[in-house]
Amino acid sequence: MKKVTILTLHLGYGGIEKSVAALANMLCKNYEVEIISSYKLYEQPAFEIDKEVKIKYLIEQFCPNREAWKEALKNLKPMKLCKESYHAVRTLSLKKKTMIKAIRQSDADIIISTRDIFNEWLGKYGRSKALKIGWEHNHFDIGEEYTKKVAKSARDLDYLVLVSDSIRDYYKPLLKNYNCTCVTIPNVLESYPTEMADLRAKKIISIGRLSREKAYDDLLDVMKLVHEVEPKWELDIIGDGVLRNHLGDRIYNEKLDYIHLLGFQNKDVINQALKQASIYAMSSITESFGIVLLEAMSYGLPCVAFRSAEGACHLISDGENGYLIDNRDKEAMKDQIVSLIKDRKKRIEMGKEGRKTSLKYTSANIKKDWMRILKKRG
Repeated sequence: MKKVTILTLHLGYGGIEKSVAALANMLCKNYEVEIISSYKLYEQPAFEIDKEVKIKYLIEQFCPNREAWKEALKNLKPMKLCKESYHAVRTLSLKKKTMIKAIRQSDADIIISTRDIFNEWLGKYGRSKALKIGWEHNHFDIGEEYTKKVAKSARDLDYLVLVSDSIRDYYKPLLKNYNCTCVTIPNVLESYPTEMADLRAKKIISIGRLSREKAYDDLLDVMKLVHEVEPKWELDIIGDGVLRNHLGDRIYNEKLDYIHLLGFQNKDVINQALKQASIYAMSSITESFGIVLLEAMSYGLPCVAFRSAEGACHLISDGENGYLIDNRDKEAMKDQIVSLIKDRKKRIEMGKEGRKTSLKYTSANIKKDWMRILKKRG
């Protein structure tokens, strides 16, 4: 059996990490699959990984400390800043040393990298016979400096996998003088429910990392506007992250008791929450794909998102399976959510269209896309 190794930064919370788990689970029936993770953030991966998949952590005694370093800098604490700076330098040095060593020693037939810096090391130090694949999840609207860095990192790889055609078409010209081929493989909807939500509950749901790019402050503002018109409806937010305390403080201080922060939850709890909701709302500033939208659609939930989240535009057909809101207009998002609240028939119709959309991204379909390139060495 051929061997596939996936290089990742960690196996904690996040879209990339969820995609890594899903890909490993999808391939382990056909390949010997190994995940090499720079950091061990938790005793167990945040997302369920098949027991057939081998997991190797390179660094267990150190973890990234970006937030602690920022806090020390912000609060002007010199001793704390020195300590955190030393920790950061030590951690980054270990990350480079251990990952390069792992790449050099890898006997895998196929190696998939999930970070631009890993792409660079894989191209430089990976054995020549291995099929080398970069896997980029961010949308190009993250900035030209970043996208140029990604393109440069992929020059010595065989493939750069992008999650949408528009992202692929952006990177193609940047890699036209190199042997790296850009291909589109969307993220996978790992499980497909047999039952849809009945869309009767007065419940809006949103799932994601509580970080600035997800803009949950904006969603709180939108929900305040919705509450003025429809006071019986509530919002559940599932996820964890650096802004959890900030959002919790807002909910408490502004008496937003109809908004509930539920923290990180396992797959079963999330699936049950989706089944018991009636509308999915996304407030992200940027989004490369939006797997949570597919999960919501698979349960028949109409989805509402800001158009700035480019990934949402690939999945939501405005007016058919949900709504896309221009210019991050909170009032407009409120209006569309309220229109869905007032019309269950519309919710049902849009939900059925969303469920059709989600079927395109099931494991059976997406696995075929991966197998086409993996078989180059498989």
